[in-house]
Amino acid sequence: MAEGERRLAAIMFTDIVGYSALTQNNEARAMKLLERHRELIRPVLSRHGGIEIKTIGDAFLVEFGSALQAVECAFDIQKTLHEYGEGASSDQVSVRIGIHVGDVIHSRGDVYGDAVNIASRIEPLAKRGGICLSGQVFDQVRNKVSYRMTKLEIAPLKNIALNIDVYKLNLPWEEDAIGPAALRSDRIAVLPFVNISPDPNDEFFADGLTEELIANLSLVKGLKVIARTSVMNYKKKEKNVSEIGKELGVGTIVEGSVRKVANRIRVTVQLIDVNSEEHLWASNYDRSLDDVFAVQSDIASRVSESIPSSLVKAKPAKSQSDTEDVRAYMYYLQGRQLVHSTIEDSLRESLRLFETALLLDPSFARAYTGIAESYANLGLWNFMGWDEACKKAKSAVEKALELNPQLPEAHSLLATIAYMEDDLDECAKEARIALEKNPNLADAYLNLGESIALKGDVAEWAALLKTAYQLDPLSPQIARRLGYALFYSGKIDEALDHWNRTLHLDPYTTYRGLTDYYISIGDFDQAEKAIQELEKIQPNGENTLLNIGYLAALRGDRAKAEEIIRKLAEKYPKGSAISGSIGLIYFALGDMDKFFELMFQSAENHTLPATNLLRSPLFARARKDPRFPAVFAKIGIHKIPVEGTDK
Repeated sequence: MAEGERRLAAIMFTDIVGYSALTQNNEARAMKLLERHRELIRPVLSRHGGIEIKTIGDAFLVEFGSALQAVECAFDIQKTLHEYGEGASSDQVSVRIGIHVGDVIHSRGDVYGDAVNIASRIEPLAKRGGICLSGQVFDQVRNKVSYRMTKLEIAPLKNIALNIDVYKLNLPWEEDAIGPAALRSDRIAVLPFVNISPDPNDEFFADGLTEELIANLSLVKGLKVIARTSVMNYKKKEKNVSEIGKELGVGTIVEGSVRKVANRIRVTVQLIDVNSEEHLWASNYDRSLDDVFAVQSDIASRVSESIPSSLVKAKPAKSQSDTEDVRAYMYYLQGRQLVHSTIEDSLRESLRLFETALLLDPSFARAYTGIAESYANLGLWNFMGWDEACKKAKSAVEKALELNPQLPEAHSLLATIAYMEDDLDECAKEARIALEKNPNLADAYLNLGESIALKGDVAEWAALLKTAYQLDPLSPQIARRLGYALFYSGKIDEALDHWNRTLHLDPYTTYRGLTDYYISIGDFDQAEKAIQELEKIQPNGENTLLNIGYLAALRGDRAKAEEIIRKLAEKYPKGSAISGSIGLIYFALGDMDKFFELMFQSAENHTLPATNLLRSPLFARARKDPRFPAVFAKIGIHKIPVEGTDK
């Protein structure tokens, strides 16, 4: 090509995500990452006929003879980096790619023109590990590639006068586990039943019927049933079944209403195919309240028989009401409505209601599980000493199992309590028993994963939490722990993508994770911005204060860090669930003696932030201290994983 000649070409622009921040924090690691990035990408460019015009720091500017070559090369680059990241525990390489086709001019070994400018402006629109194409590229390849492409909302490109259509290339490994491809009919959600009773205080009955139907359907072999935590997000919200199906990843939805007047109930229920929005089955039940158990069993049976699935039809297990006393059952349902609260008075009222149910029917096993859950939550939310909460919860759940050894929820609760008491082997054992009896218990997958995180393989931990997330995708706790499981197992891009997806669902959880990530790469300014978002949501929350104090300590602001320590000590006394947070700020201050003193204390109180200490990159320095194994020995972990390995 003659000097200054103009011609049509496809231009690819790439750069490494987060490279500038990494350079400021750890220049040697940044240079190592840059070199690895070039080693991985250059052979791919060669395979697809790409001409490397130049590198600009961490960016590549590449020319191709056709749009098709550029797109196939971009896909190959991201596939190569994705596969490398799957096998790398550290130094993962994540790039964004932008592609445009247009006129270019070669001059003195460089390339100029609108195609270059536009490609460089499109590239930042791609997410981590992603590819964005201009409308011109899309038009040339749309019928020549098998990849799906999604048009993005039109946004002005910096210093580009005309609006440019931009498309995202959907990579196979980016598909969300609960996205459109997973809308199978055997994945089912029971939406909150609408209370149309004349007395608004009967709301508990509608909520209770919802929860009971979830429990009964969960026992049908082959069904994947979304947990209560997630479906209750749709209470009193106007959304169509198509939206809900996509958000929860379900192909079948149950919805209905309940009217309770004196001793009569009227239940209307319908089963809907999300993909077609057709009604598969509908029925009305006009019965005496004494027939409530029969109504629940019949609905579960009819729903399971009506699902358009290839799975072998299985009858629901016998209703697990385990009481025939309707008055006791009503008190139980009222207790269930309150047991999920984070307010002390509500949790203590749930205890009273479960105890009243037992006065009426001492053989009501699930009322004991309700008591156990109430005590566990009182401990988790710092309304009761941790040890006292564990002991009372354990006593109640053991009574439940004496009455009914087959209760899956009781075994799942025992796993939770064992984890609270740092009995990791017992936690794993009880979680597995619970899942054998009911494979739809998201909390059991969570407990099993958390126990494995401390004694086993972090990859298995992440896999178990992904399963929990599929069953309870709107649970803040599960979303938070999955983010950390990905982060701590070295899947940084997956963790960041997960937090970005869940930001609108639970911003507090997301900003907690992002704060840790930014601190880990030394980007304190971004960490501070994330903490400011935490302050907007919970100004005096424990994790807000912890992060403020931790960052202040890292920045050398000892006065502010010590002020936060005083606030935490006043709010969360010794023995509370999160009293160990103060020690983490001392760690950031560099006071290792005080840090280990408080970690030993937390270990004795069963409040040690064990997973964070063992797996987080923030505490790598602590893991090199000879006192570290002694802390973990106190909670039964006598073998500390070697840095950079899973076990």
